[in-house]
Amino acid sequence: MHDLGLTPREVRSLRALRTPYGVQRALEAMPYHHASTAWSPRRVLREWTAHCLEGAIFAAAALRVLGFPPLLLDLVAVQDTDHVLAVYRTRERWGAIAKSNFAGLRYREPVYRSVRELVMSYFDDYINLRGDRTLRAYSRPLNLARFDRRRWMTTEADLWWIAEHLVGVPHTRLLTPAMTRALRRTDRRSLHAGLVGYRRHR
Repeated sequence: MHDLGLTPREVRSLRALRTPYGVQRALEAMPYHHASTAWSPRRVLREWTAHCLEGAIFAAAALRVLGFPPLLLDLVAVQDTDHVLAVYRTRERWGAIAKSNFAGLRYREPVYRSVRELVMSYFDDYINLRGDRTLRAYSRPLNLARFDRRRWMTTEADLWWIAEHLVGVPHTRLLTPAMTRALRRTDRRSLHAGLVGYRRHR
């Protein structure tokens, strides 16, 4: 891992997470980062806070240290914020790790046969504060190893260029126009459940 710029201590810290679920537990232990930043995994590890994008990139780096490819997946929403996942495969099944302010948009066990199936598991929980179901499309998985020369795992500079690249990756629509028109808002109970642990910006 030295060729990736990680220090032995950083490698030990990431290896100590042991499994994808261990990586998710680390993200859960971090306060949600309300800031217009795009920190590298090194900075997230040092500051111990992350938001959605930072959490996904951190998880991708941790997965890489654990022997998985560092894959990101972009979820596109309307009248809502987009979401980024770190995705992985175990025994030919897809799972995901994520940092989110919404309870239902985080970890997924590796039980999904395809990326689309994995993405659809987020559909009912992907709601805005009005209760609208907002998920509309998803990207192909992006392997961050292609950016190793830019030191994405260790740079002190923001990584907004990764988010910008994700926008340009081919995306697949999930719904037809007729499906979109027929959508109903979620019920109040489900909305409240999704907001368990929600951290407001102060």
